[in-house]
Amino acid sequence: MKQIIILSLLVFTLFLSSCKEKKQETKSNVIVDTTNKIEVIDFYGKHRCVTCKEIEANAKYTVDTFFAEEQKKGIVVFKTVNVDDDANYKMAEAYEASGTALFLNIIKDGKETHINLTDFGFSKGREQETFSNELKAKIEAALKKL
Repeated sequence: MKQIIILSLLVFTLFLSSCKEKKQETKSNVIVDTTNKIEVIDFYGKHRCVTCKEIEANAKYTVDTFFAEEQKKGIVVFKTVNVDDDANYKMAEAYEASGTALFLNIIKDGKETHINLTDFGFSKGREQETFSNELKAKIEAALKKL
């Protein structure tokens, strides 16, 4: 019985650690397209929980609802990236994303700043209105940095 409990705790811990990222903000020296923009990036894996799916749906809803004009101009971009696809390996590695993760990527003057919103996503992901309002504020703050 003890072995089953210990094994269950290990599996649960592994699941939690695969869904969350530790870093909050990193700067990359990667030179990219010189267009100043904000990317909202939802990383996901093959196996997704309900909250993982809600994070993607609510992030897309927020960008589509509040930043439609900015999307048309290419200033705000929403992306989904499958970390299990070999073609996305380098990108997932650059963000240290191994499963569900949510990032803002501020691209200004060819330099990227990654802001990790994964903890926010998991804590608010199933509350659309709260999630959407808070993500909207984060994107607006990021736009002011452009």
